[in-house]
Amino acid sequence: MSGAGRYAPSPSGDLHLGNLRTAVLAWLFACGTGRDFLLRVEDIDTARSSRESAERQISDLVALGIDFDGEVLYQSSRFCAYESALAQLQDAGYVYECYCSRKDIREASSAPHTTPGMYPGTCRNLTEEQRALRRSQLASQGRVPALRLRSSVSSFTATDYYAGLIEAPIDDVILRRGGNASQGQDWAYNLAVVVDDAYQGIDQVVRGDDLLDQAPTQAYLASLLGLPPVEYVHVPLVLGPTGERLAKRDGAVTLRELGSASSVVRWIGESLGVAGAASLAEIRERFDPAALPREPVVWRG
Repeated sequence: MSGAGRYAPSPSGDLHLGNLRTAVLAWLFACGTGRDFLLRVEDIDTARSSRESAERQISDLVALGIDFDGEVLYQSSRFCAYESALAQLQDAGYVYECYCSRKDIREASSAPHTTPGMYPGTCRNLTEEQRALRRSQLASQGRVPALRLRSSVSSFTATDYYAGLIEAPIDDVILRRGGNASQGQDWAYNLAVVVDDAYQGIDQVVRGDDLLDQAPTQAYLASLLGLPPVEYVHVPLVLGPTGERLAKRDGAVTLRELGSASSVVRWIGESLGVAGAASLAEIRERFDPAALPREPVVWRG
């Protein structure tokens, strides 16, 4: 099997057990299918990302026994590629400016006949005169509009290893965020991840199943850009004692807090149905994707 798998953390803090377990699963799936395994640091959120955090995350992954092929790719070095992809979509008529604040979107989304969680299309069909006015109003505040995808389909499909064919509504997702004109605008996750997966030759994406619904949108965006589809593998999350997603509030949940890479490896192995494994090499030898428990794992500390 050619191609590659990847793990792509955001460097905004130390990885917790849920992140580490997903990283191990991504490594196992890549190894088990003869793919290369790549690491990408998703540091496009400039306000929350740091190189120090990225280095700590990489150190923790290596301490568990995960190895990577090739150089680490930092998304902060890829802005020209996102500009090029955005220009391609603009030339094809798939981009429009959005002048809404978060409050505007929240209020519009709560109105009758709108789909919860989806952009209600407030700025989609404004006239040129209306756009000029809204653009001017933002400029007077030192701000610039966001750029959204003008989707031409109501739904799209993607393929997942466990869920099979996934069909979901397609939203007019943000491609580049608006904000303070003097600070520059952050690129949005959906555009960056699609462009970088294709650039790195990634055709297998293993990640938490909280992102399952985003797969069709990303598959649709890839199709508009003429990029090859990927196979998704969405895996169960790790939950805290209260049943919510694992977080710092649940106590010692990072490798550095727990202090022992070997104990974390054993716990991850048990959660994957490989009890008693002393190393990732042993987990790899015994791991069966078909036997992966499909329910979320609860960390009780």
